[in-house]
Amino acid sequence: MMKKWFFSNSTFDPMASAGLLALRIGIGSMMLGLHGWEKYQNFAQAKDSFPVPKIVLLSSWMNSTTSLVCTIFAEVVCSALIIVGMATRPAAVLLAFTMTMAAFVVLADKPLAGKEMALLYLTAAVALFFTGGGIYSFDARFSIVKKRMFS
Repeated sequence: MMKKWFFSNSTFDPMASAGLLALRIGIGSMMLGLHGWEKYQNFAQAKDSFPVPKIVLLSSWMNSTTSLVCTIFAEVVCSALIIVGMATRPAAVLLAFTMTMAAFVVLADKPLAGKEMALLYLTAAVALFFTGGGIYSFDARFSIVKKRMFS
């Protein structure tokens, strides 16, 4: 069941999959290139002042450095996985969680316009969670190989 969820692509329609490919490449590239990579490059300067979400489950063990590492993981590694369509759903869940924290906890005092980018990335990540990567993804290739091996 878990492997099915992990590598399923949920659609075999080429046009829908082309749309998912465009969404994956667009959202993943922008998140990685415009947000995650900058955090990665400025790690040394930001590690002591990066915001920690004020949530009981996180703030009890998380410090600025841990928060930054988790955010970089979601914005760089998960975005790269989304681009190639590998473990799309788990990567989308982690990215969605990060964007939820950004929009509703870190940027809680900002007006809606100040949360816009985080909400847009959150929306795309949630869509990818429900749809999977489509047939033009590594998930689909792994799913096909698995079916051939065990059929």
